[in-house]
Amino acid sequence: MDNNNDVIELLDILYGMVTEAWGVPLGNDKCIIERDKAIEIINDIKANLPSALAEAKRLVAARDEFIGNAKREAEAMRKSAEEKARLMVEEQEIVKTAKEKSAEMIAAAENKSRELRRIAADYVDDLMRQTEESISSALATVQNSRGAFRSAGASAAKSGSEEVPAQE
Repeated sequence: MDNNNDVIELLDILYGMVTEAWGVPLGNDKCIIERDKAIEIINDIKANLPSALAEAKRLVAARDEFIGNAKREAEAMRKSAEEKARLMVEEQEIVKTAKEKSAEMIAAAENKSRELRRIAADYVDDLMRQTEESISSALATVQNSRGAFRSAGASAAKSGSEEVPAQE
């Protein structure tokens, strides 16, 4: 299982903890969760995020290498087509045919290169979008949990209860 899925699973677990937690009396948006378990999950998320980001960077580098290889292949095809055309200069009909084939090969190589770049860019963009969404979701979950912890701590402090101390 990759780290990106680990982060998503951890977020799902944390989300489940919060949604299934017991409500606090007179606190409509407040609940009680196991602090140690929530902190453990948050720490696991924090530990896995760098590797998820590293994976996204690796994919970008792989895409760049893929595009570079496609450009080199297209250039090699273009040079090959030009060389073949030069060798056929002796006869007019052969020259005409060579020029047409060369142009077709160059156009095909350029089209292939453009398509490969587009596919690679779309793929990497989608992976980066998924990573960004996971990170944003994790951050929102952590911020919401922190707000809930603070609210629960402030509520407990006001009522004189010592259930959950406020955290900074």
